[in-house]
Amino acid sequence: MDSNVLIAGFGGQGVLFIGQLLASACMAEGLNVTWSPAYGAEMRGGTVNCTVCMSDDEVACSYIDKPENVIALNAPSFERFESKIKPGGIMVVNSSLVKAAPKRNDITYKFVPMTDIAHNSGNEKMANIVSLGAFIKAFPVVKKESIVKTMYKKLTGKKAQMLEGNIKALDTGYDSVN
Repeated sequence: MDSNVLIAGFGGQGVLFIGQLLASACMAEGLNVTWSPAYGAEMRGGTVNCTVCMSDDEVACSYIDKPENVIALNAPSFERFESKIKPGGIMVVNSSLVKAAPKRNDITYKFVPMTDIAHNSGNEKMANIVSLGAFIKAFPVVKKESIVKTMYKKLTGKKAQMLEGNIKALDTGYDSVN
């Protein structure tokens, strides 16, 4: 196995956090991983993305010009990265915020109303976790249980109160994809 995902959105959406969750879950399952963030000077509200490269072998470089998979949490990310995905890749799209029609027929799109699902679940800020659940269902690189175990390790102290909601958001995102 040798693959990657680019996760993109705006600052404050939790883009980097879900990249870290995915990378940690991959490591827990014995994969080699790199996680690389990229963001502008103004994180909250500015553009943010990160890449997670995962492989059975060593990962030589975390820079990817043409990602195999993309999670687009907002419209600018959809517009920026749709054309860059390798043929055969997967694009998981937040259809609550992205109204553009797909332009390609050589990739698989998974349109999920992530923000709406998170809002209806009680916390709109968990759209990122919904997206991660949808992604691991569409591209089963890790088990959902590995993400949950990673959440228990990352969400400690005051953040532990967010565990139940995050697990519910992960499950809902996972179940939203055929």
